[in-house]
Amino acid sequence: MNIEDFLSYIILPILSTSTLLVFIRFLMGPSLPDRVVALDLLITIGISIIAVYSMVSNRPSFLDIAMIFALIAFLSTVAFSYYLEKRKRNE
Repeated sequence: MNIEDFLSYIILPILSTSTLLVFIRFLMGPSLPDRVVALDLLITIGISIIAVYSMVSNRPSFLDIAMIFALIAFLSTVAFSYYLEKRKRNE
């Protein structure tokens, strides 16, 4: 079994299953912070799927897209944390 088979038949199904479970948490999250964490995790799983696809298809240019998604996810998490902190101060 080579690395492409391992990525295609083991890693991608695990990432797909985790995407489904995290999406359920996103929909059922009892509070806004739970949903934001689930959304951040969905983006992280998407980055992982892009990286695996990049390795399987031998296209390193997709890693640039994954890095852009990672930057967006980081900035959105920081912005949401700032929003929550401001909201807590006003209460």
